Amino acid sequence: MSLQIELEHYRQTLIVRLQGELDHHTADTVKTRMEEAVMRGNVNHIIMSFKGLTFMDSSGLGVILGRYKQITARGGKMVVCDLNPAVYRLLEMSGLFKILSIQDNETKALQSLEVAL
Repeated sequence: MSLQIELEHYRQTLIVRLQGELDHHTADTVKTRMEEAVMRGNVNHIIMSFKGLTFMDSSGLGVILGRYKQITARGGKMVVCDLNPAVYRLLEMSGLFKILSIQDNETKALQSLEVAL
C-alpha cells in the first residue's frame, strides 16, 4: 500500500494528514514535502494526524524526530493526534512521547497550540 499525504496550512500551523504506510519507501517523500512546506510558508507549529495511517516503521520515527527538531529550532511546537494502537505503541516504545504532545484529534491539537478555531 502507498501513502497519501495531505498538507494544510491553518494560520501558522502546518497540518499533515497521512493515510497508508509510513515506511522506508515513503519516508523521504514525507520528509521533503514537510520541510518544503515549513520553509516556504509562515509555519510556527506542526500537527501530524495519523488517522488513516495503517503502518509505521522506524523510518517514520525518523521523519517525526527530524521535523520536531526543525520546528522546535524555530521556536515552535509539534503535536501528533489520531493515533491507532499500533502507532501509539511504537511512539511510546521509542520514547518520543517524552518530547511530543499527543492529542485525541486535530481540534484538540489546535486548541493545545492555542491556535484559535
